[in-house]
Amino acid sequence: MNIYKILIYLVWAVVLSVLIGGCTVITAIKNDAFGLFGGLPSLQSLERPEADLSSELMSSDGVSLGKYFRHNRTAISYNELSQELITTLLVTEDIRFTKHPGIDLRGLMRAASGILTFQFKGGGSTLTMQLAENLYGTSTDNQGSLYSNRKIGQIITKIKEWIIALQLETSYTKEEILAMYLNTIEYGSNSYGIQVAAQTYFNKLPSELNYKESAILVALINKPTKYNPVTNPEFARAKRTEVLYNLHKYGKIDKASYDTLIVSDFGLQYKVANQNQGLATYFRTVIRRDLMAWCKKNDFDLFSDGLKIYTTIDSRMQAYAETAVNEHMDTLQYIFNKHLQGHAPWIDKDGNEILNFIDMTIKRTPNYRQLAQKYGEKSDSLEYYLNLPKKMTVFSYNGDIDTTFSLVDSLKYYKQFLQAGFMSMEPQTGHIKAWVGGIDHKYFKYDHVKQGKRQPGSTFKPFVYAAAIDLGYSPCFPVVDAPVTWVLDDPANPTWTPQNADGKYSGETMTIRKAMASSVNSITANIMQKISPRAAVDMAHACGIESPLAAVPSLCLGAGGDVSLYELVGAYSTFVNQGTWTEPYYITRIEDKNGVVLEDFIPKRREAISEKTAYLMLHMLKGAVEEEGGTGRGLAWSLKQNNDIGAKTGTTQNASDGWFMGVTHNLVGGAWVGGDDRYVHFRNWSMGQGARTARPIWEKFMLKVYADPLIGVEKGFFRKPAQPLGVELDCDRYNGVTAESDSLDTGVDDYGDLDIY
Repeated sequence: MNIYKILIYLVWAVVLSVLIGGCTVITAIKNDAFGLFGGLPSLQSLERPEADLSSELMSSDGVSLGKYFRHNRTAISYNELSQELITTLLVTEDIRFTKHPGIDLRGLMRAASGILTFQFKGGGSTLTMQLAENLYGTSTDNQGSLYSNRKIGQIITKIKEWIIALQLETSYTKEEILAMYLNTIEYGSNSYGIQVAAQTYFNKLPSELNYKESAILVALINKPTKYNPVTNPEFARAKRTEVLYNLHKYGKIDKASYDTLIVSDFGLQYKVANQNQGLATYFRTVIRRDLMAWCKKNDFDLFSDGLKIYTTIDSRMQAYAETAVNEHMDTLQYIFNKHLQGHAPWIDKDGNEILNFIDMTIKRTPNYRQLAQKYGEKSDSLEYYLNLPKKMTVFSYNGDIDTTFSLVDSLKYYKQFLQAGFMSMEPQTGHIKAWVGGIDHKYFKYDHVKQGKRQPGSTFKPFVYAAAIDLGYSPCFPVVDAPVTWVLDDPANPTWTPQNADGKYSGETMTIRKAMASSVNSITANIMQKISPRAAVDMAHACGIESPLAAVPSLCLGAGGDVSLYELVGAYSTFVNQGTWTEPYYITRIEDKNGVVLEDFIPKRREAISEKTAYLMLHMLKGAVEEEGGTGRGLAWSLKQNNDIGAKTGTTQNASDGWFMGVTHNLVGGAWVGGDDRYVHFRNWSMGQGARTARPIWEKFMLKVYADPLIGVEKGFFRKPAQPLGVELDCDRYNGVTAESDSLDTGVDDYGDLDIY
């Protein structure tokens, strides 16, 4: 046998040995023989690769309100990528991408050489192989016992990537692999996937990216922190130049373009997604609790499953609501500060400053609890750290302020701000169109629409009158403005006589429509005596108030329990919706990441009161705008022109809360204004009444909504029942019974202690 044949046999022996050995190794890795190698993804998971996707909240007019995410990522398709971006990626990461089947033989030879010499230096990593690592964590997940040796672990990882890359190329087109790759990359600044990265750095869609912008984003792929153009501009510029050079090297841009681009600025429009920014921040926080409960029940992850949640919020109306709150509260805060004249705003019922208010309040804060747990409640260290000045950024209506405050100082500062809540809904559908839970979600997290509950004051009076109307009273029923006394089961306070806002009784006989319009307390108390507090409670619950209410005399002034703005708006909607209560709701449907509808939502409905009673209550509410002395008379004329408006103001004890409820034929809205603590308020009722503090918010909102024809909210009139009312609404012709001859029980009931605040 000559030497030539021997060499041939040896070559074949080596080739066969490599093939057999390679197949053996691949089989062992695929099957994780003896737990040495760690597993590979199943064929099923390769057909359905997963990456965390943000869930998105959508408005009723198709605008994104925000996202819920661990990794802020939104997947897009190849057709949504610019050609400049694709070209930039390929010349930088894998110029032979379109020519290889997932493994580049040239790179493979370099890698194989390293493997055989145990001098592994990388190489041969194609885009498809990088995608394998991004999707399945080949270098970090499913590690077998052989990974304890770093070099052997690197070899196994590379072989795994080869195997997965070949399988990915079999399952997907090149275009799909490119899109999947760009969707899985982290680009820094809490941006995952090219869609979010393009928005974060340039406020653009991926389809709009040019070479200059694409070079920045491609430069971020391997080291997003090091090459971040915001935090490390020098490194970013050097890396961008390298990427642009590749574009020139492979003939994608000419020398003149290259020279121009490398000296150009970054052209950033940088904005990181933040839950405290954008529209409907309070709404997004409140709805998140409902969504998390739904996800738990239905086995989804709100922060990674890419759900699409469609809401009832109209982005334009939401923007108008937020503007109305901001404009009015900025002005009102100025008036409040001027009104205080340097005095503390936390005062008791006698108008005296509560000296230990801050000491009491700070004990409810997380910072106090942490320090007290660490140092003890009576330690000097606790006092030291509570009063230790440190740099911080605080809220102001003129923009954030950098200052130096102690924890005590910051609490004093923030407690002086008045808060607000506003909500507007369609009474017929239950769709909530706007929701503003406070003055700034970044600094004040508490939601004053649904989470916060306060005494409703005179905004509760319509339920007292509705109970009377339901019993047959007419809006024209006359009552004398005179003291009404209740006998109480309390030796210390045996009687209670509610006073009017000005502390006087006019002795005037007026209709209950005018009395409600002018918010005359004595007449509401008179009617409450006739119908009983229990009837008022039952009416409120029927109309949609779910919070507990005490059936006590003081309820006629709204001092029988705390309610939310969310409840009140829903309850007032019952009057507009012909007596049918429709649950205020905000989610219409939820879809999965592929657009498959997971659930459609329908609000609860029930008949609460008769259509006749509902219409008569609208007539009563219109009195605030039409009757002399009505608390809604000051509304802009343009709002009232060719438009039915019903309204009710509310002001609680010591002007702690100011309310305004406004109803039209197609929108019901409510506003609340007050301090986070009830002790924070104006020093007199006149300054703090709801007509001054809350009404302007509703008014500003409605003016903006009517002025925007694209929204389609038009003026109109309340719908009158088809059947005759059987009640005279022209009080000049009213022939009903007088207050003195009324046949209903007017006896004085015996009630327990009153708790009026």
